[in-house]
Amino acid sequence: MKVTVNGFWGGYPAAYGATSSYIVESNGFTLLVDCGSGALSRLQSKMDVMDVGAVIISHYHFDHIADIGVMQYAWKVQNILRETDRQLPIFGHQEDMESFQALTHERTQGYAYDPAKPIQIGPFTIRFMKTAHPVPCYAMRISNGYRDIVYTADSSYKEEFIEFSKGADLLITDSNFYDGMDGSGPGHMTSTECAHIAKEAGVKELWLSHLPHFGTVTDLQEQAEQVFGGTVMIADGGLTWEV
Repeated sequence: MKVTVNGFWGGYPAAYGATSSYIVESNGFTLLVDCGSGALSRLQSKMDVMDVGAVIISHYHFDHIADIGVMQYAWKVQNILRETDRQLPIFGHQEDMESFQALTHERTQGYAYDPAKPIQIGPFTIRFMKTAHPVPCYAMRISNGYRDIVYTADSSYKEEFIEFSKGADLLITDSNFYDGMDGSGPGHMTSTECAHIAKEAGVKELWLSHLPHFGTVTDLQEQAEQVFGGTVMIADGGLTWEV
């Protein structure tokens, strides 16, 4: 199982960057988790756009879906150029029907997941947990049967994350605020809240992502390391985890 950061900024991308997007691979299958602004450009520095087997969306804020539209154009153009008839499945929830319906285009098909039930996409079993965010948003626990990763998506702190993340090999968190700040209004967590979840859940490695555009982001890592004794990494465009 391999996880690669494709986009990690919160809100909007810094120069040459991208917002939330992660590549999860196992057994020759590639799942793109969220597809924020700049994600398609970053993805093509790593692989062919049509190597993606499926996309899954946590919620419909633009910093998580902005490049869905251009992904749809890419699949349309590449099908024409290659004289193929392939379709990209894109999974999302139906609590915003207008946004869900927009996942379907000429060469993409939207599929609804029921957050109350696990789903199977390629080799991955995915379970969901509703987060604390201004719009309906779902954290994901993604397993290939051997390893588990948890992606909090966007959320302020919830005690339920501890049970949801128990024993995960990798925890990718929304770390949009520094220690001592209050992210409950916009629906984001602090570095130390993320670290508390990692510690109590007994995860092996913590990635701090959905990074802020203010302050010194390396401070997030230092603050988290005061709480969590395991490996803590700041997300960046070259960060990869593989077991």
